[in-house]
Amino acid sequence: MDFDKIIDRRGTNALKWDVKDGELPMWVADMDFETAPEITAAIIDRAKHGAFGYNIVPDEWYDAYISWWRERHGFEIDKDWLIFSTGVVPTLSSVVRKLTTPAEYVMILTPCYNIFFNSIVNNGRNPLECPLVYEDNEYHIDFELFEEMASRPQTTMLILCNPHNPVGKIWDRETLARIGEICMRNNVIVVSDEIHCDLTAAGKGYIPFASVSEACRDNSITCIAPTKAFNLAGLQTSAVVVPDRFLYNKVNRGLNTDEVAEPNSFAVQAAVVAFTRGADWLDALRGYIDNNRRITAEFIEKEIPDITYVPSEATYLLWLYCGGICGDSRELAEFIRRDTGLYLSDGAQYGRGGEKFLRLNIACPESMLRDGLNRLKQGIEDYKAK
Repeated sequence: MDFDKIIDRRGTNALKWDVKDGELPMWVADMDFETAPEITAAIIDRAKHGAFGYNIVPDEWYDAYISWWRERHGFEIDKDWLIFSTGVVPTLSSVVRKLTTPAEYVMILTPCYNIFFNSIVNNGRNPLECPLVYEDNEYHIDFELFEEMASRPQTTMLILCNPHNPVGKIWDRETLARIGEICMRNNVIVVSDEIHCDLTAAGKGYIPFASVSEACRDNSITCIAPTKAFNLAGLQTSAVVVPDRFLYNKVNRGLNTDEVAEPNSFAVQAAVVAFTRGADWLDALRGYIDNNRRITAEFIEKEIPDITYVPSEATYLLWLYCGGICGDSRELAEFIRRDTGLYLSDGAQYGRGGEKFLRLNIACPESMLRDGLNRLKQGIEDYKAK
């Protein structure tokens, strides 16, 4: 488990590293670590077989998800609730198409994962932004506004991020229960993206939305996967949890109609090994990311006092407030990239409330992180001096 090892990803068609020489990408949400060796070994063994025809989803895939969520998160998933999907984003787009109609509103709590907008707009629906309240360097939901938006006749779905990307918030049980009650009462289906759930900070655990109450369970579609925690996004493997039978049949039909419900030759085995043999590796990874969080927080407090680190409870994506020096994070991010080669995500792309923030990916070796932080410091100093 050598997380200090530098992995040269250039020349591997890696989206993250499709950058100019000398640039340091710390933007898109994948990790610069090798996955758990047990997963690599399983993939190699499967590749040695040499035949790569059509694949089924075996019982061991269901058992792996059920056992992991029972033991890791205290949530009992029924086998009949689970559906294989090639990814969370394909699932989001599919359920938007299947369970809403054109021109209806899909609520999102902004700033949120920018691809939520794509899944809504590209399918002819309208995003309805309910901005989170940023106060005393933390976030909460304005439930008066939330309920007003949920009660609108054209609002039919909420896409929830739990834990929340990019602000790093783990929603507590009371908040989730309130979301569930309001949405059930207003006939708003909740689609909960829980892909970051296994990347909580030390001493923190996430609460599955569907586990909170009957209203949450019976009115929800939950997207889960090993891809963020084990760095497997390129293998296209995820699952959907749908307890309600009517919603299950709708989602299942939609995923199959969209042809995103069949695994490739590595997707099932990688997930099974991650959830049955990857716990020790993941715990070591979480410890390493915790240390990177600490390094980042201390560096910013000491070396870059003009920006503010928003305390992160989950994910490896840190949210940095830059309102003291700029009103447009897009301009700031572009300047830092031109000036230092550091490639960050600007907060404006995450919707209302993100305009004065930058997002920093710290899932990398410590030496790379420190390089990035020094570039960030230089970029901020040069931006202020320009």
